[in-house]
Amino acid sequence: MTLLNDRTEEILQQDGHLVHSFSDLHSLGQEGARTVISSAEGAYVYNEQGDKFLDGMAGLWCVNVGHGRNEIADAVAEQLKTLDYFSTFYNLTHPAAASLAQRLTDLTPANLNNVYFGNSGSVANDTAIRVLHYYQNRLGNHRKKKILSRIGAYHGSTHLAIAMTTPVYRAGWESADELVHFLSSPCAYHHPDNMSESEFCDFLLDEMVRDIEKVGAENIAGFIAEPIMGAGGVLVPPAGYHERTAKVCKDYDIKLISDEVVTAFGRLGAMFASESIFNIQPDIICTAKGLSSGYQPISATFFSDEIMDVVAAEGNRFLHGMTYSGHPACCAAAHANLDILENEKICQHVQSAGPHFEKQLRALSDLDLVGDVRGSHFMMGLEFVKNKSTREYYDEDVAVGMRVSQHAQQRGLIVRPLGAMIVLSPPLILTIEQIDDIALKLRESIVATMDDLAKL
Repeated sequence: MTLLNDRTEEILQQDGHLVHSFSDLHSLGQEGARTVISSAEGAYVYNEQGDKFLDGMAGLWCVNVGHGRNEIADAVAEQLKTLDYFSTFYNLTHPAAASLAQRLTDLTPANLNNVYFGNSGSVANDTAIRVLHYYQNRLGNHRKKKILSRIGAYHGSTHLAIAMTTPVYRAGWESADELVHFLSSPCAYHHPDNMSESEFCDFLLDEMVRDIEKVGAENIAGFIAEPIMGAGGVLVPPAGYHERTAKVCKDYDIKLISDEVVTAFGRLGAMFASESIFNIQPDIICTAKGLSSGYQPISATFFSDEIMDVVAAEGNRFLHGMTYSGHPACCAAAHANLDILENEKICQHVQSAGPHFEKQLRALSDLDLVGDVRGSHFMMGLEFVKNKSTREYYDEDVAVGMRVSQHAQQRGLIVRPLGAMIVLSPPLILTIEQIDDIALKLRESIVATMDDLAKL
């Protein structure tokens, strides 16, 4: 790491006016930000001093096709020169939004032929609940409003989306708590003692049925679930869990919402993971991130024909909308991004390279600090423990995940710390050599962290 230059110091001084997401603002105000990322290319980003880092987070789970894709930049520029902006309110449309809607619904499960564009995953999930509530109102089910979510979930940070997110992300903050009922986390690493994977799955399903009957199915509108839970710690449910929860939802007339903000557009090797990988057909799918690979802010909420038949019935009005829904430049970016995903067979590459990424990271389990390595393909997490047998953690103020992250950054690798974990969700274009490099840098970083901890 090179010393800060004058330009970096100037940027960091200006940054004092920027409110940073999910940060300790007091500490940040005292210490200031320290890393200025100023350029990027492929799987790498560069700071203002020219230091090179492999982007193990793909920005924030989102730069699926890699950085510096001129095809996307050119498509956005051309769109802005042709039609810079127009809304999709009322009876108005434009070619970019209309064609993207057709293209995406051709890729979704067969019943999801309706799409609403927003500008973030939070908005996509918020939209899902607003429309679902309206759907229930139109059917006369005015009490059927509660949403089932899960401990460990992350569904966004708007007032409604954060209510469906695991409580740790909103300590001290208000949200629409009365609308949400939480089920247990499906993470197998933390299942009750002496349970097999199948027994744990039975336990989760028994709890779901019991809680539905306790709350009352007549009061529950939907169940929202990430195929693999992301910011909650890359939590992977036991085999068969999704199919069985989908059946429970159908039996109790509860709509299934699949939050694919992270998992869609190639991260697990499929455009949409719900049906292709987990064999479920949701009533609603929410996406964002990989839809444009982060090049423009766009999200999409897909609704079943059955829901839209009710919402769009004569006499109803769709009183939901945002200025930038279906923004022409965002739609152009999504089109160009989909072109790359399809033409370069990115999903097929993930299917091929993903197992190697998993294998290389799981090999780190031989280190005493590594309690669990979990995930799938290019969505992985490592959880660190003080004692593997008891799964005891280090004290929170030891900040094990942050220590590993900092050592990795010193070695030219950016990963995301989450408490006692680190998370990796790199660009989907990684080569085998880059995967091996990540594994080597992580091993060195974890060993360095173990040396630090031995001195405490």
